[in-house]
Amino acid sequence: MNLIQTIEKEEIARVTGGKPMPKFQPGDTLIVNVRIKEGERSRVQAYEGVCIARSGGGLQESFTVRKISYGEGVERVFPLYSPNIESIDVVRRGKVRRAKLYYLRELEGKRARIVERQDAAAAAMDAEAAALKAAAPKAEKVKKERPKAVAATRAAKGGGKK
Repeated sequence: MNLIQTIEKEEIARVTGGKPMPKFQPGDTLIVNVRIKEGERSRVQAYEGVCIARSGGGLQESFTVRKISYGEGVERVFPLYSPNIESIDVVRRGKVRRAKLYYLRELEGKRARIVERQDAAAAAMDAEAAALKAAAPKAEKVKKERPKAVAATRAAKGGGKK
């Protein structure tokens, strides 16, 4: 292993912070929980869809997730080791014979469905994912505190809690 690969491996360990990354392939249906910052607030948004591609390698690896929202196809590219990704959950494993599923862009309705994979390899991957999820530390809920200046002005106006 050369120096660059060693540095990338250390950086991946730092970015993931011990969070397990499930093994998934194109064709799998995923739920990607993404942290979104809006002003001073941040929240977690779930994005569910089919993984249609994985590209890159090492720290630069990314994957594309496609979903249908209000009748329109929406694709989003996520860096695999982004600190904004809270978790990736595999909902179901798809049986496909391609690495890039770009042909799904032209298909509609039932034609765009992917058959579920039900072989021994899929069962082993599901068991491994369940073991990783059980071993993963639970995230602590962060208690949100209102700035004291805002609370004081609301109380003065009569808009505080009674």
